Amino acid sequence: MGNQKLYKGSLQTIILRLLAQKDKMYGYEISQKVKELTKGELLITEGALYPALHKLEAEGHLEVEVAKVGNRLRKYYKLTERGSKETVNRLSQMQDFIQTMQQLVNPKLSLD
Repeated sequence: MGNQKLYKGSLQTIILRLLAQKDKMYGYEISQKVKELTKGELLITEGALYPALHKLEAEGHLEVEVAKVGNRLRKYYKLTERGSKETVNRLSQMQDFIQTMQQLVNPKLSLD
């Protein structure tokens, strides 16, 4: 997609959704999964991903588990109970937003 800015406000919701689907993931794994699911249309940079992960962690939505992989430490992110509830809320808000935008952009193709 030519305009990555459209995704910017959705990054935390995307992260929460991916973690709801899979028990735990590390940062690079998240970025690669998004790339795979969007067929390369959305590329999440480290500069966007890690601040979003840290913010979600600070808000109590994620917990971090550190594991040694080879001779490196890897941080795995996992939803907390609070994060699971937040995921449901944000996905509902996202669905409402998409429906509203659909009505504005192309009312003939409304999802209703």
